[in-house]
Amino acid sequence: MSSRPRSQPRPYRRPRKDPVRILAYDVLRAVDERGAYANLVLPPLLSRARAAGTLDSRDAALATELVYGTLRRQGTYDAVLAACVDRPLREVDPPVLDVLSLGAHQLLSTRIPSHAAVSSAVELARCVLGDGRAKFVNAVLRRVAARDLDAWLTELAPPYEDDAEAHLALRHAHPRWVVSALWDALGGGRDGIESLLAADNERPRVTLVARPGRSTPAELLAADPHAEPGRWSPHAVRLAEGGEPGALDAVAEGRAGVQDEGSQLVALALADAPLAGPDTRWLDACAGPGGKAALLGALAAGRGATLLAVEKQPHRARLVARALEGNPGPAHVVVADGTRPAWRPGTFDRVLVDVPCTGLGALRRRPEARWRRRPEDLDGLTALQRDLLRGALAAARPGGVVGYVTCSPHLAETRQVVADVLKGLTDTGAEWIDARPLLPGVPELGDGPDAQLWPHLHGTDAMYLALLRRTS
Repeated sequence: MSSRPRSQPRPYRRPRKDPVRILAYDVLRAVDERGAYANLVLPPLLSRARAAGTLDSRDAALATELVYGTLRRQGTYDAVLAACVDRPLREVDPPVLDVLSLGAHQLLSTRIPSHAAVSSAVELARCVLGDGRAKFVNAVLRRVAARDLDAWLTELAPPYEDDAEAHLALRHAHPRWVVSALWDALGGGRDGIESLLAADNERPRVTLVARPGRSTPAELLAADPHAEPGRWSPHAVRLAEGGEPGALDAVAEGRAGVQDEGSQLVALALADAPLAGPDTRWLDACAGPGGKAALLGALAAGRGATLLAVEKQPHRARLVARALEGNPGPAHVVVADGTRPAWRPGTFDRVLVDVPCTGLGALRRRPEARWRRRPEDLDGLTALQRDLLRGALAAARPGGVVGYVTCSPHLAETRQVVADVLKGLTDTGAEWIDARPLLPGVPELGDGPDAQLWPHLHGTDAMYLALLRRTS
């Protein structure tokens, strides 16, 4: 009598470590656990991985897409995952949710085949979570893979006609309150807001600034044959996708820097505003991390003026000092609070106050900010913004010019702040200057006298600029 051999258990297979996805997961964990910003965490990790030989340029591009793509559409992926998980999403451990989100992004928004997307996410889960939770990841992602993104959005988003803001929020992966705020600031109908929200989800080109007196756009263009001049700023150069700014000598030496063209334009507008009388003392009242200060310092040096750059946080003041190293003229950095000036009132000819804000104008660069900010943040921010603008106006001499700048188009942080401050002035008088002619060639800046830039119209961050002249 023969006996059938017993089936042997499969030998245990160790999970395959994928350095691309492990790096992307590590960035998401830093964003989630420490409130870090991906654009600050990712570059050094990529540099170390390249130096160690674990990632090549193609791998680095994929890791970058996985990180930013997942963060941009986090809210949409959460809605899809919630439909595929048999418990409230808040009960899923955050590390597990990060792996699921990475998998959902690969399934719904990349060309990675579904079987490869699921398999890679399961292997990642085995590496960082363990085999038990990897089975949960596998089951959930197989449900996600049953539909493409358009089918999920059709199922989950309310019709536009029933609830326009909720529809746009889910389809374009922005919180509803952000959609509402951007729509109020932009005005107009559906086409404009959809174009703006879509632009927020595109990766921006890296833009450089050639600091006057230290480098030129021609030098930057010659150093990178794939670069091209900026659209609006005479000092701007745009790199091709995947361009490495740190590989250029001028950037490595601090003679040029990475700076959005919108940030360049607002600094140039302040520097070019008409001024009667002396033009020798300039103030950057909220200078960290130093990009605008470096440009203003170079412009001031060309006119024989001195820049005082002020930053409240010591570590950010150090960044400002580094940005100003090698400035062709006198520039000084001090640690001080712009709401409690350490200088005599009526001292400066030109004052820039680039105030802390919600950052809703830079969602292309910091996609996680849309999920991190809350409407209640506005109360504290707008109070600080008003105090900083009052301090800036007091710092300007009669006839001097103040540039109030935010990287947010939210009306509560822009026109409303300026209107509130001007209405409440007693000892200090001020009047609007039309900012639009000081951004020559730039169209569609709004009704004035302030100017609003937009990602979908200008290819810049949504920078806001109000120019004010102190009258008494």
